[in-house]
Amino acid sequence: MKKGTIKKVAGPLVIAENMRDVNMFDVVRVSEQRLIGEIIEMHGDLASIQVYEETSGLGPGEPVESTNAPLSVELGPGLIGSIFDGIQRPLVRIMKETGNNLKRGIEIPALDRESSWHFVPQKNVGDKVEAVDIIGTVQESVIIEHKIMVPHGFAGTLVSISEGDYKVEDVIAVVETADGEKKEITLMQKWPVRVGRPYKEKLSPDMPLVTGQRVVDTLFPIAKGGVAAVPGPFGSGKTVVQHQLAKWAEADIIVYIGCGERGNEMTDVLNEFPELKDPKTGHSLMERTVLIANTSDMPVAAREASIYVGITIAEYFRDMGFSVALMADSTSRWAEALREMSGRLEEMPGEEGYPAYLGSRLAQFYERAGRVISLGADGREGTLSVIGAVSPPGGDISEPVSQATLRIVKVFWSLDSNLAYRRHFPAINWLTSYSLYSDNMGKWFNSSVDENWMELRSRLMHLLHDESELDEIVKLVGMDALSSPDRLKLEAARSIREDFLHQDAFHEVDTYSSLEKQFKMMELVLAYYDKALHALEQGASINELVKLPVREKIGRFKYIAADVMEKNYDDILENLDRDIDKLLKKEEA
Repeated sequence: MKKGTIKKVAGPLVIAENMRDVNMFDVVRVSEQRLIGEIIEMHGDLASIQVYEETSGLGPGEPVESTNAPLSVELGPGLIGSIFDGIQRPLVRIMKETGNNLKRGIEIPALDRESSWHFVPQKNVGDKVEAVDIIGTVQESVIIEHKIMVPHGFAGTLVSISEGDYKVEDVIAVVETADGEKKEITLMQKWPVRVGRPYKEKLSPDMPLVTGQRVVDTLFPIAKGGVAAVPGPFGSGKTVVQHQLAKWAEADIIVYIGCGERGNEMTDVLNEFPELKDPKTGHSLMERTVLIANTSDMPVAAREASIYVGITIAEYFRDMGFSVALMADSTSRWAEALREMSGRLEEMPGEEGYPAYLGSRLAQFYERAGRVISLGADGREGTLSVIGAVSPPGGDISEPVSQATLRIVKVFWSLDSNLAYRRHFPAINWLTSYSLYSDNMGKWFNSSVDENWMELRSRLMHLLHDESELDEIVKLVGMDALSSPDRLKLEAARSIREDFLHQDAFHEVDTYSSLEKQFKMMELVLAYYDKALHALEQGASINELVKLPVREKIGRFKYIAADVMEKNYDDILENLDRDIDKLLKKEEA
């Protein structure tokens, strides 16, 4: 251990002297209380340390010890279903040992050293292996089979491997390298959080991450391995959107980072997720979830660590070949931590006091997402999709964090407080949101769902944009000034908004819509518009067309269960034809 002494304490920033032999980003233990910190700047023998715990009571002269290792996470069986804080301390085990108060300087390993796991080999003695090859599996939860991989830097021949019950530090296999050195493999490995895990090749993001949320899947889809931002003011539903995506997104594993959000929001997650049934397996959602609860009452500096810890764990599961979705709620809180540390380091401030390197730090985080071919001989494919919430003060997305994020991400779900006040959820504004993946994935939607998917989606968007233009006219001169076709257009757009885009997260059926159901809903809304427009041309009254009884059935189609969906769909189309024929006959009479 290389030892120095504290020279100055300024909130989470500690300046230590006599630290000449340490490296940047080394983890240090500060004071007799052994608080955990990370070296973020060096000047001669002075080290600036970002301390991830409360520093009150520290003073000059107290010892600082370097561990000579960067901030790393422990990766192995025991991650799934766990709840960690921002520096991967296991909160449940800490609570059992110390009660409800998180004591400073507590040292409990992230992965339980006492639990045993049954290891089943997939390789034999004499097999050649290389880094990230899968040598065996452990059944970590009811759903997840944890694949044990050869650590980076290992390559050679397996000289021993055996099935059995092991603890995470036990040796399960030995590899002999080309120069005769024998390297031991355990169930657990470590990885520095600021370094992205390498891969063979990054693939084009041309498959959607299906979420079951209509406004997302149909209008603004995110690709598997894509990145999305959800900015919005307080109360507009950012957290509910992320909860919905965590519950329903087509991902094998969810990593949920509560980065500086209020404690009650994380409490909701902790209470809800164990009770929620995974739609694919019927088991608890926690059986495929890792939670990082770094709430607003924890030290600000730990918010930065929580983002890196979360994405490193996500990359580890991606390397196994899983589809992983990471929710970061919210990156604005992380940026505030960067701003505070930058101010204390007396760096030249950028816009609104944020550091000048804010954009590059955000980019470094988001670019770790992707659909990749992992290292290893079998060339397995894994995906890591990142959805980051942004909390701009007052909902003003012209502020630096939102703008820096928008320059990086390809999907922008713009939450609108006006929609939220009108109880339209998800409150994603269809006029200001966008997805740059749509065209790339059009071929997939057309071949996997229906060849008319992109055409219908385009018609929906046109009707919504036409409605916003017509709304301006209505506000100026009133509804009566509009022609009948324009009034019908407004009615069709209203149907899209209220019947299609509005989705009830708490309704047992409407909370999730399959792509097939979304397509049928698009067809029904547009069938009403097309047939009503044709009836208008034949002399039908616009007032009568607006009041057609079948519109109620179209509106309620979203609450229809999957097993009776086809029958209801056919019935509604029949009713629509019958109602319009009846109306035309009445007009003729």
